[in-house]
Amino acid sequence: MPFRRLATVAIGAVTLAGMAAPLSAHGIWFAPRAKQLALVYGVGADDLDAVKRLPLVKSVTGYDADWAPVNTSLRTAGAIPVVDSDEPVAAVAAVMDYGYWSKTPDGEWHNKGRDEVPNATLAEHNFKYAVHLNQVPTKPVPLFEGHVLQIVPADIAIPQKMGEPMKVRVLYKGKPIAGATVMQDYVNDPDEAAPAKTGTDGTAMIKLRNQGLNVLMAIHVGQTTDKKVDHEEYRASLSFVLPHLPE
Repeated sequence: MPFRRLATVAIGAVTLAGMAAPLSAHGIWFAPRAKQLALVYGVGADDLDAVKRLPLVKSVTGYDADWAPVNTSLRTAGAIPVVDSDEPVAAVAAVMDYGYWSKTPDGEWHNKGRDEVPNATLAEHNFKYAVHLNQVPTKPVPLFEGHVLQIVPADIAIPQKMGEPMKVRVLYKGKPIAGATVMQDYVNDPDEAAPAKTGTDGTAMIKLRNQGLNVLMAIHVGQTTDKKVDHEEYRASLSFVLPHLPE
């Protein structure tokens, strides 16, 4: 995949989620699309309209191999937003604020807080994050600004073969968090029966599922003082591509 140049894109915010089905709700991740890197919104094979949700994206940033920022932007290309940059990037990151969502007794979700939906059975504020590694890191992946939840490789090197074990660490507000859910194949197995849970050091072991695109997803429900919701839900993806044999 060609490297491109990335700069922070500040955009707007708001949208939906689903603690009713916490392991199948939507997230964001980066994935190759026709030799470009696209920002995907969805769950499993369901790539929904990410372009329509661009106003919810708070930032997109790109970094070189030393984790220095490089200018980046998102460009609409038909039904998908793709990353644009003039210089190579080793990693790309995005932050989305999906806003307030309340579920009423009839099972419907409304883009409002509990203050506007007093009979809600559940009210939450949803945040979604994505990090894509364009190459194997040569230095530890840092905590990116604005990423309240982030999943990173626990070791610098990433295994390069499907089926190999990989240790990951989940950080919440910059610190390792215990009990976070880690799904190891968010695209091909969004209903994973027994996802990993992080230990007291914030780490979990997973197995690489694909000799190609891998999308890991960390999920954490955090407490909040915001009276409009019952809690805040965070979903953070880590994606990368394992190389296939030469053609």
